[in-house]
Amino acid sequence: MRASGGWALRHFLQVLDASRDELAGIIDLAKRFRRGGYVGQPLRGKVAALLFEKPSTRTRVSFSSAVLRLGGDVIYLPSSELQLVRGEPLKDTARVLSRYVDVIVARLNLHSSLEEIVNYSSVPVINALTNLHHPCQALADIATMHEYAGGWRFKVAYIGDCGNVCRSLVQMCALFGIPITVASPKKYWLPAGEIQQYKEIASLAGGLLEFTEDPKAAAADVDFIYTDVFVSMGMEAEYEARLRDFLPRYRVTMKLFDVARPGAKFMHCMPIKRGEEVEEEVVESSRSIIFDQAEYRMHTSAALLAWIMGRTS
Repeated sequence: MRASGGWALRHFLQVLDASRDELAGIIDLAKRFRRGGYVGQPLRGKVAALLFEKPSTRTRVSFSSAVLRLGGDVIYLPSSELQLVRGEPLKDTARVLSRYVDVIVARLNLHSSLEEIVNYSSVPVINALTNLHHPCQALADIATMHEYAGGWRFKVAYIGDCGNVCRSLVQMCALFGIPITVASPKKYWLPAGEIQQYKEIASLAGGLLEFTEDPKAAAADVDFIYTDVFVSMGMEAEYEARLRDFLPRYRVTMKLFDVARPGAKFMHCMPIKRGEEVEEEVVESSRSIIFDQAEYRMHTSAALLAWIMGRTS
């Protein structure tokens, strides 16, 4: 374990890699960044590598802007332009990058690849998305909800595919004791063992986690309705089959908000397939807070970077 300036090496591969108190501190710092600007240069002299296998808009730009606003420098490394495409092992890339940069932000196809980088990295590694987890998105999601709710007392419905975004959001809500109900065809639910684990975490925190096949039941009396695309990157071969499974029942419509709380808000991690997982009217309505949610990606990324680099004081 490498330490510098009194901080111990940490990685952030999934939400559960941090405690509730640590996550609350990151969210509080992100809110301060949003309200008061980026005072000081806590990452001055530090370099972040963005190692990306997947295309990106929000993740790439939010992390790049966050590093620059914190006074650091950023190097964008699409895997297609590295020796990885010629067969260099990830473990060699990780060890070399560790000599050049101070933190690695990785957006990869497989979570196992991220774990291999961690095994050989001597600098902090942040998961900017894998097939299993998207913890940085969940940080922005929960910060956005906290701001709109004015505290931690709110309920969430997630409608649609139980992929990486769903898993990270469920972990986050469980840790904070926030009631969340996931509605999806049963064959797309998270594994039973995981669901039980998250239910136990939620119960200890005073929350509740439920899975159902009924989107109206999930949306009943909630403050936020969240969805994601039904067909994620890398699943294009399943496109037609997934649309048959999800449509039209799991599309978020204005009518679905009739069973939610008055003033309930719509959330989406973006990009959006309008007309598939959500109708256009919802996206463009006053219920939609997706652009505040997207903005929070930068603020929570900055706060996460400051925390993982030991630069929050």
